[in-house]
Amino acid sequence: MSFLGKLFGKKEKETLDQGLEKTKQGFFERISKVIIGKTSVDDEVLDQLEEALIGADVGVDTTLAIIEQIQERVKKDKYLSTSELNHILQEEIAKLLVDAPVDQMGFVPPANKKPYVILVVGVNGVGKTTTIGKLAHHYKVAGNEVILGAADTFRAAAVDQLTIWSERVGVNIVKQNMGSDPSAVAFDTIQSAIAKNADIVLIDTAGRLHNKAHLMDELNKIKRVIQKQLPDAPHEVLLVLDGSTGQNALEQAKQFMAVTNVNALAITKLDGTAKGGVVLAIAHQCKIPVKYIGVGEQINDLLLFDKTEFVDSLFSLHK
Repeated sequence: MSFLGKLFGKKEKETLDQGLEKTKQGFFERISKVIIGKTSVDDEVLDQLEEALIGADVGVDTTLAIIEQIQERVKKDKYLSTSELNHILQEEIAKLLVDAPVDQMGFVPPANKKPYVILVVGVNGVGKTTTIGKLAHHYKVAGNEVILGAADTFRAAAVDQLTIWSERVGVNIVKQNMGSDPSAVAFDTIQSAIAKNADIVLIDTAGRLHNKAHLMDELNKIKRVIQKQLPDAPHEVLLVLDGSTGQNALEQAKQFMAVTNVNALAITKLDGTAKGGVVLAIAHQCKIPVKYIGVGEQINDLLLFDKTEFVDSLFSLHK
């Protein structure tokens, strides 16, 4: 049973299954080759399983953690059949994934944090602005008053895109001219949110990693001006990653974690790639909860991440 209950229903499950189809096919092709003709899980099976997981972009460190756990199960149970391997794999993979805090599982902000401020970070091209637009939609549908802040002022397209999303979703946006101080936009956004008694604030930020010192200074300045009005904000620093880039997404996560206090992840573009295994690598190695995954271009194709349902979809051959 999904821990998200009614928030993750049949429709969401179908969307997830379809979105992970490419990853699932590649994953199972590799796993089935490991198991075929074998009657027990021996060292040869484990070696082949290791190769299969790495081939599915799960990554070396995460793969080794999974293999070690399975080796422990083999030692404990003495005899383990390959027919049990899929089930054990599901269990061990689910254990690696970090759960989001209970009060952050859905699209209802904590009652004691109003407005609930989400600072969104990520490099250009990962689907950051689109993710913000889809989040705004989900939060609004859930009955929240939402305000967007266009603090990526170095890219005209970013402000334009966010403006289009604000109009499409029907939420307010705070923006200034291109080249304006991002922290000034953030300040005005929080001021507007407080005045309008808004529930949710989503602030877009510039996505440049080539100059980490500048990025860190900019993000710290944005945080400082936010905290002048809301001392405990931002409540969430959401890092958006492109799942189709595989291990590069993991490297980006590590770089952003080095310059800011990321406490939630959104992994996009999983529908167009067979590299969905990278979700496991990122969640395991970063020890940060994956809150959202993008599995399509439609407005409802950004899903709340449920590790139980995600692993189930990876291992479900027939739907």
